[in-house]
Amino acid sequence: MEFGFTTAAYVVATVLFILSLGGLSGQESAKRAVWYGIAGMALAVVATLIGPGSGLWLLSLLLIAGGGAIGVVIAQRVQMTEMPQLVAAMHSLVGLAAVFVGYNAHFELVRVLGMDDAARAMTDGFAALLAQKDGVEIAILRVELFLGVFIGAVTFTGSIVAFGKLAGKMNTAAKKLPGGHMLNAGAAALSVVCLLWYFGTGGFFPLFVMTLLALFVGYHLIMGIGGADMPVVVSMLNSYSGWAAAAIGFSLGNDLLIVVGALVGSSGAILSYIMCKAMNRSFISVILGGFGGPAGEQMAVEGEQVAIDADGVAAALNEASSIVIIPGYGMAVAQAQQAVSELTNKLRAKGKNVRFAIHPVAGRLPGHMNVLLAEARVPYDIVLEMDEINADFSDTDVVIVIGSNDIVNPAAQDDPNSPIAGMPVLECWKARQVFVSKRGQGTGYSGIENPLFYKENTRMFYGDAKDSVSSLLPKID
Repeated sequence: MEFGFTTAAYVVATVLFILSLGGLSGQESAKRAVWYGIAGMALAVVATLIGPGSGLWLLSLLLIAGGGAIGVVIAQRVQMTEMPQLVAAMHSLVGLAAVFVGYNAHFELVRVLGMDDAARAMTDGFAALLAQKDGVEIAILRVELFLGVFIGAVTFTGSIVAFGKLAGKMNTAAKKLPGGHMLNAGAAALSVVCLLWYFGTGGFFPLFVMTLLALFVGYHLIMGIGGADMPVVVSMLNSYSGWAAAAIGFSLGNDLLIVVGALVGSSGAILSYIMCKAMNRSFISVILGGFGGPAGEQMAVEGEQVAIDADGVAAALNEASSIVIIPGYGMAVAQAQQAVSELTNKLRAKGKNVRFAIHPVAGRLPGHMNVLLAEARVPYDIVLEMDEINADFSDTDVVIVIGSNDIVNPAAQDDPNSPIAGMPVLECWKARQVFVSKRGQGTGYSGIENPLFYKENTRMFYGDAKDSVSSLLPKID
């Protein structure tokens, strides 16, 4: 009875997770999709707690309550600007959990194999599942367990490095130790040796050595990726965490964990592939940590940045009939989305055609800008993707760039030695006038100079984005 209920609950939870992922593909359905995910997870937890092998109720409830309390505190304290690093931190926890669960499964397997037949017959829960396995199944279990620990360890250290870069606690430049890819390849080869060693002996030492190697691989892979490419890294680590969960699901014999891990892993991989295409990157290079630095000396940027005040920007907006706003991470940092929404409403009320251009990797997390604009109640129908709006810039009167750098950088097309060479960008410099809202003349998070700021039709609107946009509101008549 318990097994039948748990199986049925897992099927329903799986359907809810699929509906959740499907709903997240659209802004209008995203809120409903989140509730599908919450309901699916709640059902999965309850079914697991009362299903076969359940026990340690008090400890389980205490851990769930503690985790829930921590989650509430984090949700209340973390700003939208900190969401990318929060996601990276959560991925690290998934990876660490996979390592711990894998270790626990190993120790339990060793314990069960050391029992006599009578003692095995008295086992319950996961131990009973292990006691029923024959020699071939145990060998397969060791491979599954080994892979789960390996992927989990790579995810753990990789996510910590990604968190450090996104949070500004580590240098965002791409860095590799001497030997670069050979070190990664050597560590991977030694891990294969450890797999054969573990497969043959079942001892803990080869599993532990592999864990150390995997921790190094995760660290070195992500250290070798530059800050400009961190949105792809976050998506990639999301995929890794899913595959780690799936591998551990096989070890535990948990069908839901297998399905959910596969959903997360495959969706993260698909998103990474889409983002790689958006950045003109090789998917294999992403996986191997092989990009993030310039191929040679970059082109020198000539000219000077010309500043403009709020009166000048407002005058141009009052005269314009078509306006495109390009939001970036700087808008998130300044929490300027509400002011941008108010400006949009005022301009549209005057009959002006106002639209937003969203690059696939705007911000530091896929969909970051879409969430901010939805939070500020910007109409969905005027928020357009890069492919939908790029051809319209030549017919646009005014473009306002708010805190963006790489996604509007013409060096991606003009400089083959740029770290973002070949990356499709928003070609806003083709508009009649471009106003760039920035705090100062720095190169920003990625450290890549932007020739757009020096073009004749570009003016720099210096200052905090929220204050700058707010200063325009009373001047729109």
